[in-house]
Amino acid sequence: MQRLIPTGDPARPVEFTDDAQPVPAADEALVRVEAFAPNRGETFLLEKPKPGLVPGKDIAGLVVQAAADGSGPPVGARVVGHPPRGGWAEYVAVPTHSLAVLPDGIDAVRAAALPLAGITALRLLRAAGGVTGRRVLLTGASGGVGHYVCELAAAAGAEVTAVTATAQRGERLRALGATAVVHDVAEARGPFDVVLESTGGAALPLALAALAPGGTLIWFGQVSRTPVTLNFFDFFAGPEGASIRHFHYAGAPYGGDLATLVRLVDEGRLHPEIGRVADWGQTAETLVDLRERRIRGKAVLTTGVAR
Repeated sequence: MQRLIPTGDPARPVEFTDDAQPVPAADEALVRVEAFAPNRGETFLLEKPKPGLVPGKDIAGLVVQAAADGSGPPVGARVVGHPPRGGWAEYVAVPTHSLAVLPDGIDAVRAAALPLAGITALRLLRAAGGVTGRRVLLTGASGGVGHYVCELAAAAGAEVTAVTATAQRGERLRALGATAVVHDVAEARGPFDVVLESTGGAALPLALAALAPGGTLIWFGQVSRTPVTLNFFDFFAGPEGASIRHFHYAGAPYGGDLATLVRLVDEGRLHPEIGRVADWGQTAETLVDLRERRIRGKAVLTTGVAR
């Protein structure tokens, strides 16, 4: 079969290679991949890839071999999955606890855009507690996670202020339910009960200062790739008693959250924001554009078109 592997070249970070079809463990299903979605964090791993790195965590496709232990979907089921590795290939073995069956109304492209970003959004909002009636500041809102968080939080009754770089992206966030859109954290009109911060650098101190007394900042990323510097004395007149929480989405099983995301999409209550769909022969170029933040929302690559 064909697989994409790292090259170590930032200008063309992956290339095709021939590889053996994976042999699934007893609790894994073998899935023929129809579409996969890279994440920006994966592009950073490709800059200096570790030996043996086989990328790919967000996939959708068809079960061609059911799990030997009887768990999970049967042969022929259309599924979305979140394997630990290896999804940028024609076939991938996926633990059945990290699969969800797709209804007829959801195609592989939309499904592939769901796993990491959607699971992160669900778990991030759970970490924030009830957001109904609360003022929420969301930085990095035009990324894959940001779109999902904005729509889910707004639907739950939160008053969401979204931070995004461009007016065009802001229009889409308003359509998803954002109450206000600003282009810099300094423009956000607080105070906020909750800040969901993924930018780092100079943005985090500004966002922290916009918290209400006793509010919570949940730090779930650093897309600027710039470390944060905080000055203790800046906060005496601001968010007294505020807390900062580190957040990372990872932790299997993922199947329950995937099923929730699938249900919300099927019911028209969640809308994957896909900025690019391309044949997987264009994966290298797409990864560069994703790394350089030239794609709004998710990018999805399909394997069914001849390279």
